[in-house]
Amino acid sequence: MAANRVGRRCNNKVHSPNRGAARDPGLSLQKRQARVTVKYNRKELQRRLDVEKWIDSGLDELYRGREDDMPEEVNIDELLDLPSDEERVCKLKEVLHTCSNNTDTFIKELVLKVQGLQKQEDLHNDGMEHPHLHHHPEAEMH
Repeated sequence: MAANRVGRRCNNKVHSPNRGAARDPGLSLQKRQARVTVKYNRKELQRRLDVEKWIDSGLDELYRGREDDMPEEVNIDELLDLPSDEERVCKLKEVLHTCSNNTDTFIKELVLKVQGLQKQEDLHNDGMEHPHLHHHPEAEMH
């Protein structure tokens, strides 16, 4: 399963009440999206999702025809916990050791892509409890 390869956990799904859905399904969807946007840093969430999709397609390409050799996961958070790019490269070489294709380009690009990403647990910003995520520079000018 592709989700397992990048270490995503889908156990905690966001559910919203279905009130009013029969009258106007678009309104219910709008409310749900607004709640998700407030609860999570949408830009960072999208950035991480893009990297996860890139990893999936890269692994599919590297292991084409040899899917059984594909690693169970490439854990982004584990890579972010490592203190240097050199250690990230070593970790990725270890994870991809079963690949018969050249993984150097994939590893180099992935190390660049994870720079500046937030760990999954840090993407949840609990609305206004983290004011630094809701900083508005124009407010300081007044």
